Amino acid sequence: MRRDNEFFGEAELDLIYVAHRLRDALKIENLLSVAGVDYLVETGTYMGGLLFKRELTGAFFYVAPKDREPARDLLVKNRYKPYEVL
Repeated sequence: MRRDNEFFGEAELDLIYVAHRLRDALKIENLLSVAGVDYLVETGTYMGGLLFKRELTGAFFYVAPKDREPARDLLVKNRYKPYEVL
């Protein structure tokens, strides 16, 4: 279920997905909600573009550490690529 910052308190959240398009963000929200995963979604910026780099806005999905692996497995099962720390 979609939660706000206060729900998670001071917990360190893990980034699991960055949606570049609204339709992807809505699908991810639905997947996580139906699966009963508590998540936080915030807008943020990232760098995109091949020839001309520019700053774009996307939806960043975070979960508590205990939910990280189940949420990542859910994304992979539904053909989404979870965020990988470089």
